[in-house]
Amino acid sequence: MNGNRFGRLFQVTTYGESHGEAMGVTVSGCPAGLELSEEDIQGDLDRRKPGQSMITTSRGEPDEVTINSGVQDGYTTGTPIGMVIQNKDARSGKYEPYITAPRPSHGDFTYSAKFGTRNWGGGGRSSARETVNWVAAGAIAKKILATQGVEVKAHVNQIGDIEAPEVSWEEILEHSEENDVRCAHPETAEKMLDRIDEYQKEGDSIGGSIYFEARGVPRALGAPRFDSFSARLGQALMSVPAASAFEFGLGKEAREWTGKDRNEDWEFDDDGDPIPVGNTHGGIQGGITTGQPVYGELTLHAPTSIPKQQTTVDWETGEEKEIQVVGRHDPVLPPRGVPVVEAMVQLTVLDFMLLGGHINPDRLDGKVGEYRTDYHPRSPENME
Repeated sequence: MNGNRFGRLFQVTTYGESHGEAMGVTVSGCPAGLELSEEDIQGDLDRRKPGQSMITTSRGEPDEVTINSGVQDGYTTGTPIGMVIQNKDARSGKYEPYITAPRPSHGDFTYSAKFGTRNWGGGGRSSARETVNWVAAGAIAKKILATQGVEVKAHVNQIGDIEAPEVSWEEILEHSEENDVRCAHPETAEKMLDRIDEYQKEGDSIGGSIYFEARGVPRALGAPRFDSFSARLGQALMSVPAASAFEFGLGKEAREWTGKDRNEDWEFDDDGDPIPVGNTHGGIQGGITTGQPVYGELTLHAPTSIPKQQTTVDWETGEEKEIQVVGRHDPVLPPRGVPVVEAMVQLTVLDFMLLGGHINPDRLDGKVGEYRTDYHPRSPENME
């Protein structure tokens, strides 16, 4: 099975199934000299983990990460970083009825058709549980980006037909973690919670979208044509489970704008450099970043695991069956998807910054050939 690696220089390779023994990720290309602990990663894992509220699955996973390589005395060494998150609350038995009777709109049939077999417990490799690996890797990227003045933040801007008004960057930072739905507009968040509750009571689910923004992204990232910044960002975000649409800048609204209205005139900034007037392009022109904030939106469809009665067929018996997908499932995905979206944006930006020479890929301090560093291990004999 291919398709388990993301990135050119900052490479993320993942493994694990939803109800397997563990989830795991290897990060190759992290520069040496980054102060890193499991606590740095755990904070974002806690934002993604199940069981946070009444609008998330009740699966009781602590999602505790263990770093087992690539860190010495609290600093990265430049070698691959291995991380493992054990699965503690897997219950595969509930999925036995669907081994040869695929659940509607899941990856059950397509995985079996492609490989001739599959790990059927909880959806196996196709489960959104796998994104725990992405968030762990993204936490490392976030810490590196912070040293370069880059920050990424997201919030839920729509659930069903409930849409939040446009909010500022400051409002996203201040309010997005204050409510269970992770919407930066508190009044809209209450309406979203009520709407989610309606669908939960009906045994159904609902879709939504996540707005993201990246500040401090340097200009000139991206390599057209097929490695443009927007193309790679789209690949990253459309990999998110349940993703059905990716937009940046004006997005689909651009079809309603004339060329004159959409085009951005140029002016000089305080440093005498050309800068676009406005940012309807979402910080990207010609597939290359302009230095302005990169922003966009990812739409996630409604969770496919719902307790309402549905119809399937069992290819082993040749029978048509009425089924109810029982178990522990989210009624809506964007609230737990916020840290996943942030992670994929962070991984994309960092990879391009390494490719563009903004960060030394070997070491954060950039001191090529210097071996006397503050983060080099000390000899115990010399410390006596």
